[in-house]
Amino acid sequence: MAPQSTFHDVGFVVASIQGTASSFVRSLGAEWDGQIIHDPNQAVRVTFLRGRNPADQLFELAEPASEKPPVPSFAQKGGGLHHICYVVDSLDAMLTQCGSRGMVVVRPPLPAAAFGGCRIGWVYTRKKLLIEHLER
Repeated sequence: MAPQSTFHDVGFVVASIQGTASSFVRSLGAEWDGQIIHDPNQAVRVTFLRGRNPADQLFELAEPASEKPPVPSFAQKGGGLHHICYVVDSLDAMLTQCGSRGMVVVRPPLPAAAFGGCRIGWVYTRKKLLIEHLER
């Protein structure tokens, strides 16, 4: 049986969260609590925007926290849509399934500060879509 997953967020890379969050809030009709989380494992700072409807997905904004690739080069090119994220019951099972379907695991599982230390893993699809999997 395939691992179960739930859509969580759409992630955007931005040069500055403070400089762009209000624009995202206006254009998406979202709300922002102003909280920015530093994740040293990924060398980024992230924040989440919530839709006004509780059923809406989250929007994640990520800005570089160091010169460690790949986020700074993406931000310097103007940033934009970066990834989609799914919550999964078993990260290891999901990454194994992704590999068997021809996806490439681009970063091994690591704890994510924005998710209370829950593990995340990153894969590229054959069509170069970056997917983040967050372990429930």
